[in-house]
Amino acid sequence: MSHTPQWVDYRAQLLRVIAHIHDHLAEPLDLNQLAVVADLSPFHWHRIYHALMGETVAGTVRRLRLHQASGYLAQTALTVTEVARRCGYPNAQSFTRAFRQTFGMSPQAWRVSRTDRLAWHSPDAVSPEGWPVTIRLVPPIEVAGFAHRGSYMRIGRAFETAHIQFAAQGLMRPDTRWLAQYQDDPFAYPEAQLNSRAGFSLPPGAAVAPPLQRFTLGGTPCAVLRYRGPYPEMRDAYRWLYGSWLIASGHRLADQPVFEEYLNNPRDTAPADLLSDIFLPLADTATAPA
Repeated sequence: MSHTPQWVDYRAQLLRVIAHIHDHLAEPLDLNQLAVVADLSPFHWHRIYHALMGETVAGTVRRLRLHQASGYLAQTALTVTEVARRCGYPNAQSFTRAFRQTFGMSPQAWRVSRTDRLAWHSPDAVSPEGWPVTIRLVPPIEVAGFAHRGSYMRIGRAFETAHIQFAAQGLMRPDTRWLAQYQDDPFAYPEAQLNSRAGFSLPPGAAVAPPLQRFTLGGTPCAVLRYRGPYPEMRDAYRWLYGSWLIASGHRLADQPVFEEYLNNPRDTAPADLLSDIFLPLADTATAPA
């Protein structure tokens, strides 16, 4: 039996479970409760989820909670206890254990290490090293996915919804690329007003059925910054890219939003080893050397 019919049969149930998990991360998420949400037998539904999503339900919940927690630690002054509460942990101790297992250090130590790196890479820092940036012509990339409105830290919901639809339509391939476009400056607008899009690259000539939405990325020269590390810390790289590299480079920006490509999978990659490319579209490449 092919995988596509399985995805089609279970697509609605998986979408309900994914939406419920994202909307209730601060609350207890019991497997039997999620079976009710999925409208599937509690004896079988988490096996179906694991087989089709590539990770257990518990793995999804843990990954999303720690991703959200790392965002709070990186971008707010919330106490560790408050971060734990907002991310569904009963106390700071259990949260600290889970965080240390994934990030290799306590939440407070991770926050302090991030502050040190921010000072090192700030526009006024003495070090000229920053992050590696290359200039290259990026051909148009045909993508299908979904729009997301709200915090960029929660764009994972759009990715997971797109993944279910992609698989149901038989569009996933080994060389499929994970991409997101960010249309607004998160430092200039409230989180609720931020607009972005998340999706996957399409095979040549692929037909796409609703509710997936097609869009195109690239088609211009781009400055490409290779970033290694947890997603919440990418704000530091953006500040350096715009505040130091762009000003010194002499390049002019194209009238297109920045976009990112995620080169490995957070489901099976430690946060410190995540690789992402930030694509900054340029109007020309003639004013400064690459």
